[in-house]
Amino acid sequence: MKILKAYIVWLTVALLLPAFHLKAASNPFAIVEVTGPQGKQLNYAALLNIARKQGLPASAVYRWDNHLIVYGKHLDATSIQKTAQAAYPSCQVTVYNGPFYDFNRKQRCGANGLAKQWDNIILTANLVADERLQQEYIDYHANQFKNWPEVSKGFCNAGFQQLLVFRNGRRLMLVISIPKGKKLDDLNPKTIENNPRVNDWNRLMKKYQEGVPGTRKGEVWVFFKQVTDNSDTKRSL
Repeated sequence: MKILKAYIVWLTVALLLPAFHLKAASNPFAIVEVTGPQGKQLNYAALLNIARKQGLPASAVYRWDNHLIVYGKHLDATSIQKTAQAAYPSCQVTVYNGPFYDFNRKQRCGANGLAKQWDNIILTANLVADERLQQEYIDYHANQFKNWPEVSKGFCNAGFQQLLVFRNGRRLMLVISIPKGKKLDDLNPKTIENNPRVNDWNRLMKKYQEGVPGTRKGEVWVFFKQVTDNSDTKRSL
């Protein structure tokens, strides 16, 4: 009987493992965010050191105002969160796992225009407080490829390699991956070129989004900036 029970446990684990790995593989990107007191910039040297120990380049670390983030593929997010919390004890450390929206160029545009190296542009905003509107926003994105195919067509036209949207509570993180060396300002207008329905989509999405604390009046999406090893971290508080 003990042998039979042990076999059943082994069989259950063996059947579950492929599903677990499939789920992990389908959402390999993650973000870890450190948020400090409002109005005070954080010293990012500690987060750079944490990233290096994870085998990540300095380009994986970004900052905006009182926020620092690490972005990457197959991150040990739990370990980074724990280490970052110890390094920044007075700050909030948040993990964004599993993007709820995933535009992939190879899947949506074919093999044309695939770039070997990317630059990652990262922005953040809040969803509005109304939970009904929050769910509408998620539903629109869940059905976008089917009901609004012009949007992904615009991404294809612009040369976007990948576009991910993460959510934790009301907070949104948007990651736009473009060919290395290209400028988002040059590529973005191509999303609406001969494609007015993208403007309709953008107007529709505005009612669901608002700026995070620290943004100027009327400002919604704000850009994180990559930090570098030779940046002057001594100026940060």
